[in-house]
Amino acid sequence: MDILKKVHREITPLSPEDSFLVFDRVKSDFDFPIHFHPEYELNFISNGKGVRRVVGDSIEEIDNVELVLIGPNLHHGWLTNVCESGEIHEITIQFHEHLFNEGLLTRKIMKPIKDMFERSIHGILFSKKASLEIYERISQLSKLDSMDYFLELISILHDLANSRNQRLLSTYTANRESFENSDKIKSVYEYVQENFSKKITLAEVADLVSMSHVSFNRFMKKRTGKTFVDYVNDVRIGYAAIRLIEKDNSVSEIAYFCGFNNIANFNRVFKKVKKCTPSQYKNVLYLNMQAEFFDLIRNYISNFSKFETVFYRIDEKITLISR
Repeated sequence: MDILKKVHREITPLSPEDSFLVFDRVKSDFDFPIHFHPEYELNFISNGKGVRRVVGDSIEEIDNVELVLIGPNLHHGWLTNVCESGEIHEITIQFHEHLFNEGLLTRKIMKPIKDMFERSIHGILFSKKASLEIYERISQLSKLDSMDYFLELISILHDLANSRNQRLLSTYTANRESFENSDKIKSVYEYVQENFSKKITLAEVADLVSMSHVSFNRFMKKRTGKTFVDYVNDVRIGYAAIRLIEKDNSVSEIAYFCGFNNIANFNRVFKKVKKCTPSQYKNVLYLNMQAEFFDLIRNYISNFSKFETVFYRIDEKITLISR
């Protein structure tokens, strides 16, 4: 199934005047090229057991029902894979990155949503319980009028933000805007991306951005939600996850290539991040995956800015609600 020719920068139908769009469709196959866009995307799928979902460096077969929130510019896509259902039901809600401005999000009542948006740069998988509970409200959203539809969207997001057993999907993120707003964090990002395979110390990067070690660690925690060590490890594990599948190197070779100085530490950090050992990850995800697919993901991660902008069209009838 050769559907992954390019990573698309999707131009969504969402106009500047729209608040959000709702797509409601039933499909016999579920092949969506890997793409990204600056809008948030809330995606509900039912009857989709066996579909393969790609979000950042996370590649998983989905269950019969799932609900995922994709943050701005995080690449994502789906493959029919081994799904045998002829009626895969999808409801997708796309809304502008700045639909809720900073003034609104700083209000105490909006804090759960603000925190959820910040986590969504990794992609968020909600529990099956939360997905089923929210399904009826999502399916009725396009039928509401006037302010009701907007208030219901806020209510849905609030309930999801407070739901239990959420899981972050990708260790890799594409939250480019936060980097552009800070020369320091951009310098850190570029330095780690270029040197992840080497030894990187907090001291050398703190010196790079002219900060004390204590101030720099506090700065990283505030901007990324992680310590500097955890941030570097997440980048390394993201690259290791791709390399485990696309290369024939041993686990130890990949560990050293990605900057880990011993295999035990690599295994420990990998299991902490991915909830399985490197060998388990490789064995499970290698099945049914094509080499071209992983070349595409690897090239996307290392060359985000080089992909051409294309128009991405869906060639089937859809229900499109524009507000």
